[in-house]
Amino acid sequence: MNYIVFDLEWNQSPGGKRWSNSRLPFEIIEIGAVKLNEKKEIVDSFQRLVKPQVYNWIHDSIHEVIHMNYKDLQNGTPFPQAVTEFLDWCGEEYIFFTWGNQDVMELQRNMKYYGRLSRIKGPVTYYDVQKLFAIRYEENDERRALEFATDKMGVEKKMDFHRALGDAYYTACILQKIEDEYIFPNSSLDVYQNPKSKREEIHVSYPAYDKYVSREFYSREKAMKDREVTSTKCPLCHNPAKRKIRWFMNNSKVYYSVSLCQEHGFVLGKIRIRRTEDNMYYVIKKLTNVTDEEADEIRQKRDAHRAKRRLKKEEQPSQ
Repeated sequence: MNYIVFDLEWNQSPGGKRWSNSRLPFEIIEIGAVKLNEKKEIVDSFQRLVKPQVYNWIHDSIHEVIHMNYKDLQNGTPFPQAVTEFLDWCGEEYIFFTWGNQDVMELQRNMKYYGRLSRIKGPVTYYDVQKLFAIRYEENDERRALEFATDKMGVEKKMDFHRALGDAYYTACILQKIEDEYIFPNSSLDVYQNPKSKREEIHVSYPAYDKYVSREFYSREKAMKDREVTSTKCPLCHNPAKRKIRWFMNNSKVYYSVSLCQEHGFVLGKIRIRRTEDNMYYVIKKLTNVTDEEADEIRQKRDAHRAKRRLKKEEQPSQ
């Protein structure tokens, strides 16, 4: 099994969102990767500059970070060829490692744009080294910048930051210093290729919480009427937990609930509904054991939300 630590640099529309391609808001312009064996020893590296096909100039903010000019990319490899060479280099059996949770999704989105997505089966299980570093070394699981972690771990700075191969190398060096007991129970799941049917739905148990990813629905309302979507079980014993606070939407993105497990106490439910590129909807549900105080905070949020809705209704003019 190869451990592939990779990093991407990407560009976006120089003219802003108005001129952005909705199918490819971020165009990959560099792929960098480091290959480790199962002993976490670095055995190889990969780097490709990618010739842009969608955006004909580098966005100013991107240029300031990566210090790369559009002219530097004109002799680059076309993305379909670059990603084919990258995946061939990964080998037959591999696991992705990244710094942060965006690269796996953007790789797939670029592959879909060029008709290459069949090379990666989704949803993709990978390891977010930024998250692993937080679990291992940060008291509040705070997300840190790559350079901060590099300094904290005493990694010698041999390469530039904010370039794909350099960032992949530093991520690999940090990964080497994290014990396996903190790595493998804490995988991440990218659902860019989300489940389409009931059979493909995902149930995953992590050390601190359970995650569920639903099939697709035609509307948000349909999703929230589904029994599996709204069910709550204790992440520790996996027995049904009795609902104490029904699902409510605190804002336009997140639904909350609180349930009670007789053996392990309160369970916080959190639902995010995402829309696909085909205007379908699917649910990501997270169930976590919480303290009485944390459960009471959700109750206060629910009460404040109700009061706000009631006040808004009262302020509406009568017909």
